Amino acid sequence: MIDLKLLRDDPDLVRDSQRKRGEDPSLVDTLLSADEKRRSAIVEADTLRSEQKALGKRVGKAAPEEKQALLDEGKQLAERVKAAGAAQSDAEAAVTSAHRAIGNVVAPQAPAGGESDFVVLEHVGEPTAIENPKDHLEIGESLGLLDMERGAKVSGSRFYFLTGNGALLQLGLLQLATRLAVANGFTMMIPPVLVRPDVMEGTGFLGAHADEIYHLDDDDLYLVGTSEVPMAGYHMNEILDLADGPERYAGWSSCFRREAGSYGKDTRGIIRVHQFDKVEGFVYCKPEDAEAEHRKLLGWQKEMLAAIDVPYRVIDTAAGDLGSSAARKFDCEAWVPTQGTYRELTSTSNCTTYQARRLSVRYRDENGKPQTAATLNGTLATTRWIVAILENHQQPDGTVRLPPALAEMVGTEVLAPR
Repeated sequence: MIDLKLLRDDPDLVRDSQRKRGEDPSLVDTLLSADEKRRSAIVEADTLRSEQKALGKRVGKAAPEEKQALLDEGKQLAERVKAAGAAQSDAEAAVTSAHRAIGNVVAPQAPAGGESDFVVLEHVGEPTAIENPKDHLEIGESLGLLDMERGAKVSGSRFYFLTGNGALLQLGLLQLATRLAVANGFTMMIPPVLVRPDVMEGTGFLGAHADEIYHLDDDDLYLVGTSEVPMAGYHMNEILDLADGPERYAGWSSCFRREAGSYGKDTRGIIRVHQFDKVEGFVYCKPEDAEAEHRKLLGWQKEMLAAIDVPYRVIDTAAGDLGSSAARKFDCEAWVPTQGTYRELTSTSNCTTYQARRLSVRYRDENGKPQTAATLNGTLATTRWIVAILENHQQPDGTVRLPPALAEMVGTEVLAPR
């Protein structure tokens, strides 16, 4: 959630943010009104409770002939206190609902516009000219790395088996990411992939994209689409010690997405699937350190992309394409030869205090006073990277030559037909 003090002090800033997101700026006025009503309800309820407490003291000291009248007055006051308490609860609920409807305040540096209005910050590497390139599915099937047909037989469309060196390639890729993470001070985690509703909601994933998430009705648990979710909930309702700097975690998990609304898109291969594995970096820090941590996460992503040696570009995502929790997001998109375009491999988001406020994650400032922490996340490796690796490193003889860092992890320099 956004900071209510910021909303009260500068509502136009939040309205402008809503417009940049392509969302309704009138939600700001709805929240301001609800906030005012709540504060009035609190004052009313507190005043009546004080009167009730004072009346109780008078009853204890009253003469017998006065006590009955005071008791009758007390009953009437008790009813008013009860009604005021109910009004306060309703007002609190209205504020919570209105508060959660507003996305994070977009960073001023983020481009305005929608999905196609991103700004390219840099290109790294030049796409190699490949004569008659094969796509990753054809390569994967010919080399015995990938089996979509049996994946569909077992689980349905958009499922797959990684087989032989395909499985080793993914494991090697994710292990490479864990090495980088640990070397840079991240604590490795293998988190739960089922989370409670309050955790999923706290991270901001039950808003506009709730239909992307698998829900287990009988257990009221959600399958995560990223280990960002359980790692964000890891310190829920806690006060962190950030005196020595940010807390960094890296989660290795399977991830699940329904891909609702993607009918007909990327139906071939493993670009858009229901299940994949990922190593995700997650950071808790002081708000004033968040922007620097965001750049560090991007730097570590670029290190990983250098290790797999694929051409890519870095984009600054437009406000209308940000998730509700993100104030700013950078994506790294790798060149895919058979598509003749760049496709997302990583994203890193600065969520400022938005998630931590919803999840009550705090730290103590230099005066010992609890303050809301900031959170950030960033992909360090995921199954989709296999697409870029196979297509960019394919050889004329049908093999795939692995870059040295991956060859070390997989145990072979060349993926050849089985």
